[in-house]
Order: sequence, then C-alpha cells, then structure tokens
Amino acid sequence: MSSAHGLVIFDCDGVLVDSMGIDMRELTRAIESVGGTMTAEQVEAAFHGVALADIQRGVEAHLGRPVPDGWMARFLADRAAAFERELRPIDGAREALAGVRAQKMELTLRVTGLRDAVPEDRIFSAYSVARPKPAPDLFLHAAAVCGFEPDACVVVEDSVPGVTAGLAAGMRTLGYSGGDPTVAERLASLGAEPLSAMTDLPALLGASTPAG
Repeated sequence: MSSAHGLVIFDCDGVLVDSMGIDMRELTRAIESVGGTMTAEQVEAAFHGVALADIQRGVEAHLGRPVPDGWMARFLADRAAAFERELRPIDGAREALAGVRAQKMELTLRVTGLRDAVPEDRIFSAYSVARPKPAPDLFLHAAAVCGFEPDACVVVEDSVPGVTAGLAAGMRTLGYSGGDPTVAERLASLGAEPLSAMTDLPALLGASTPAG
C-alpha cells in the first residue's frame, strides 16, 4: 500500500493476522495423520512461509512416499475451519494499517475484521507470479502494479523466505518478530531491520526514509 514514505508491502500471515501458530499446528496434525513424525518445531522450521506445493514435496520427502490423494485439500479445509474459530489480528495491526495504509488476504482478513482496511487492487498473492518466496517476484510485481520502484518500497515480513524475498527485491525489509528474540535474531541475521511490535511501525517509517 502507498504512503508518504513510498510503498509498504505487508505479509499477511503472521504480520497482520495471528495465523502462523494455527497454520503450523494444523499442518503438524495433517502430517501426523499420514504417519509423519515431525514435531511442531520441525514443521515450523521447515515450512513457515513456504508455498503449498513445496510443503507437499517436503512432506513427501519426510514420509518417503507420496501423500494420499486429497491430503492437501483436507489440510486446507481443516485449517480454514480453525481460522474461522480462532483467528485474531496481530496486536496493533489495525493501528499500523491506519497509520501507514495497507493491503491483505481474503479469509484471514475477513475473519479478523481487517478486510475493510485494504483496497481490492492492493491485494497480491503468490498465484500472481511464476515463482513464490523466497524469489522476489511477488514483491516486484506488487511494486510494478502500484507504480513504485523497488528502492521506494518497504517490506514487512516474519519468515525467512519472506525476508529473503524482500532483500532480493532490493527493498528495505523489516523483520517482524512479535517480541520473540529467537525470531528477531534469525531475521536480523539475514539482514532485516528489527520490528518487535506492529504499533511501532508508523513511527519506525517516520524515523527513517525507506531505501530509495
């Protein structure tokens, strides 16, 4: 989304909506349902921020065999039902959007009450591009559609693939940790600027000009 500071590109899951814990829990259960033995920590380390096709390939590598027909569809249905029951916005997300103006995704934004904060033409997904994160394609596509050069953009991400993509796109990249020092250290090691709380975002953008 555009602001006085340029274009601010928000990841949705884990940055605007508190979905990652639910997502990884349901994925862990789905893997267990077909005989997998990955712990929740291993699932998050392997699949946080990873495209669905790569998740399926990773699960099949773990199992040493293909997943049963319909496995991914069942996981997605169970995850959607869990989102409907449990999903909440990240603390400060609405205030950050109001202070910066932004963009989002359908189910998670609707359930958390954030959908009205984002224009329809400012929602982008991996389905818009040939290569998902950690390739920079999605961020470069969003910037091009919105009419901004990469060096006038700021990316807010919470995952290794997302931060990697933002930096590869040549954009100022903020690593949202939600106050978790382990996550903060991991994202900072890649080159992301630290962002502990979404309520800090408007001030952080006002304190320094994004690259470009």
